[in-house]
Amino acid sequence: MKGFLEDANYSIGLLDEGATLADVIDNCIYEHAHTGKRAFYVGDLGKLVKKNIQWQNVMAPIKPFYPVRCNSTPGVLEILGTLGVGFACSSKSEMALVQDLGISPENIIYTNPCKQASQIKYAAKAGINIMTCDNDVELKKIARNHPKAKLLLHIATEGITADEEVNMKFGTTLKNCRHLMECAKELGVQIVGVKFHVSGSGKELQTYIHAMADARCVFDMAEEFGFKMNMLDIGGGFTGSELQLEEVNHSIRPLLEVYFPKESGVHVIAEPGGYYVSSAFTLAVNIIAKKSAEYDKLLPSGVEQTRTDDEPVFTYYINDGVYGSFASKLSEKLNAIPEVHKKYKEDEPLFASSLWGPSCDELDQVVESCLLPELSVGDWLIFDNMGSGTLGEQSAFNDYQRPLIYYMMSFSDWDEMQDAAIASDTLMKNFFFVPSCIQLGPEDRFSTAA
Repeated sequence: MKGFLEDANYSIGLLDEGATLADVIDNCIYEHAHTGKRAFYVGDLGKLVKKNIQWQNVMAPIKPFYPVRCNSTPGVLEILGTLGVGFACSSKSEMALVQDLGISPENIIYTNPCKQASQIKYAAKAGINIMTCDNDVELKKIARNHPKAKLLLHIATEGITADEEVNMKFGTTLKNCRHLMECAKELGVQIVGVKFHVSGSGKELQTYIHAMADARCVFDMAEEFGFKMNMLDIGGGFTGSELQLEEVNHSIRPLLEVYFPKESGVHVIAEPGGYYVSSAFTLAVNIIAKKSAEYDKLLPSGVEQTRTDDEPVFTYYINDGVYGSFASKLSEKLNAIPEVHKKYKEDEPLFASSLWGPSCDELDQVVESCLLPELSVGDWLIFDNMGSGTLGEQSAFNDYQRPLIYYMMSFSDWDEMQDAAIASDTLMKNFFFVPSCIQLGPEDRFSTAA
């Protein structure tokens, strides 16, 4: 049940009844104790199945298009493709990955706001027509390289909270939409819809009211130019919690009924990324080095010491860091909370600790401060909710050994996935019926005759 990130011939371990994620992690750590203590992920692909069921129950008929950049590992892409999810791609390599699964071009959108001409030509050749655009330079580039493109105008949305800066980096204004439509008309490029994105921190009803109203204005504007608009993309920002999903649904459902009722013929899509994969992957890292110092010696000069004892402070170095699985710490706040794998007593003392990656670079700090029992070189730490961000990407360091991935799924989730595949698409031949890709276990293999 072992697979490499770059290896499409991965396998999935089906769990016996009563087996848990912790059991899988224990088994993997036991194996690594004999083969070399390399960082690894355990991916519970059954959580993708559960998330898709949750989406269908709460958000239907809004169709999800998964952003491939979020986690491009083969197990994730094949499971989601089998479930009938669409894909939002930001590069040629991502489009090629999805195409290799047999995904129809109609279920792929090209969302990069700054596209290379060669990649636009690739999309045209592959029949991938739907793409986003937010300025006239991109529009002219698309017109030259993909005349059959169908564009979604990406409009900017504004947060209404006082402490939130307005992000205008991507997305155009309503005023500029008219200019883009004039240009598109002259160039003979088709505009078919609107995209907007509300950040995960701005899911208030008022934010959606503004975004939906702006989108409706663009649709009305398009009628003046003779464009037949039929698609609305409400973007991503979904956290993964069922409560947040229900809150978003409660916010947007009345707005859709007012601005884009069913009889309008507008297809509504969304781009949930971390929603699907964040909670599905757990990362296990090994401590490769350790340092200790007295607390007072770490304090800056002139700072009063608040501790009265001589408790040590521990610095641990682990075999993964910000140039690998924790790369998102370089660009955003990542709340990485370590859990100690080995058993320790409840009354065992805890010490101030920090965690650093293997590069010895000053930026390679994974956790600035946490309380841990005293650990030893060779001990393991576990991080939950690590499925979104860097899985599938190359490391910044050539000698960085990327973590292994162990995929797992319960028998009940496996059955749910088969039912969903039968109800959705023709991808069963690309996933279920390729024995080299699926290892059900020593006593139970999926049969091509099933």
